[in-house]
Amino acid sequence: MIVLGIDPGTANTGYGVVASRRGRTVALDGGVIETAAGLPLERRLAAIHARVCELIAEHAPAALAIEDLYFGANARSAMAVGQARGVVLLAAGQHDLPCSSYTPQQIKNAVCGNGRAEKLQVQQMVQRLLALTELPRPDHAADALAVAICHTNRAPLAAALVTA
Repeated sequence: MIVLGIDPGTANTGYGVVASRRGRTVALDGGVIETAAGLPLERRLAAIHARVCELIAEHAPAALAIEDLYFGANARSAMAVGQARGVVLLAAGQHDLPCSSYTPQQIKNAVCGNGRAEKLQVQQMVQRLLALTELPRPDHAADALAVAICHTNRAPLAAALVTA
């Protein structure tokens, strides 16, 4: 199973592509979709949408996993992340790709065994779980890989519960 993981944001949208093969999870791709701060919002969102569509076409994932919206103290930032999530979900919908959302705590718990893990700990565990030679960077890419790992670990259980 190939999963496209997304850590949404208007300035930096992290992406990570993993595959489950013979009981192991391996990284196929990862990086960040960067948009310039000076661009109008609609152009930034269009760029995110276009790149996610390219990733879907390139990797043909079976599912897309995305980090859920976190409402912190900054509502304006949360709205921007929500808009980025929206164009990612639109791209998935246009390609009939099933989507799953996970909270930051669920992702950290699935990867680190601790829902309050720090960014560095997430990066280190992603490196270990995917047998990467280096720490995944930048942290948005590491977070997206963690989202994909979370889904590969949870999807079989969720499917079993639905069919039971």
